[in-house]
Amino acid sequence: MTKKLTQLGKQVAQPASPDKAVLEAVPNPHPGSDYVVRFTAPEFTSLCPITGQPDFAHFVIDYVPGKAIVESKSLKLFLGSFRNVGAFHEDCSLTIGKRIQAAIKPRFIRVAGYWYPRGGMPIDIFWQDGKLPKGVWLPDPGVAPYRGRG
Repeated sequence: MTKKLTQLGKQVAQPASPDKAVLEAVPNPHPGSDYVVRFTAPEFTSLCPITGQPDFAHFVIDYVPGKAIVESKSLKLFLGSFRNVGAFHEDCSLTIGKRIQAAIKPRFIRVAGYWYPRGGMPIDIFWQDGKLPKGVWLPDPGVAPYRGRG
């Protein structure tokens, strides 16, 4: 985990796909405390694997770190790497959660993917793993139920 960061502070090309993206971790500055880290990505895009049309989502990613935290530039590059990739909503949502989980091994992680309508119907995907430590406040994701969302 103490390996040198390869993206932060450097000009880095957008990865061609999530498989080529590198999620980097840094040591948790407060490993003895339980707290929630939240990333919000309201402009996530990918492609429909059948039609090639763009799909849009609002992601809320919450986690309670263990020994490491996600380096945010690498997360932004990882999320952006989905832009030209065809994948179903379920695949994108769980791939994001599981890649973060593998990179930092959090005590708890929750991914909420609020997908904008395709064919007139939003498809929202929720995934979590681990147990929320006792006494840790986990806020509501804060994304309104679909009614024009926004």
